[in-house]
Amino acid sequence: MGVLSTLIRGLTRGADRMSEFTSKRGSRTHNKGRGSRPAGVNLPSRKFLAIKAMIPEFVVPNLDGFKLKPYVSYRSPKGIEPPLTAERLFAEVVAPRIEKDFIEGVYDKEQLKKYGFEPTQEGKLFKLYPKNYVR
Repeated sequence: MGVLSTLIRGLTRGADRMSEFTSKRGSRTHNKGRGSRPAGVNLPSRKFLAIKAMIPEFVVPNLDGFKLKPYVSYRSPKGIEPPLTAERLFAEVVAPRIEKDFIEGVYDKEQLKKYGFEPTQEGKLFKLYPKNYVR
């Protein structure tokens, strides 16, 4: 359907019919919803059968004695810590361990798996190199 035919249809049938149908445009009892899936199935006898496996279960930790409040004010100051980069992560986590092993004399260039180095990305859910980079 072209733009011109859509405009003509809107002018002849009324612009109100062209607008998006929301829950505010229906009757008092109409609830359009948010696109959630039903937690069961409708049977041929017009009854609804709730299936326990389809009902979402929220796992929430026990927060008794937790001191922080769930609200963070927009007036709170911005964080001063710079964003975490791969270079900074290496410098803070891996480099001290390598330096310590080097000083103790147990550093082996062939045993880099000990420090988290992975030579290949085989078997990983998200391969980091080279397919994920834009060429």
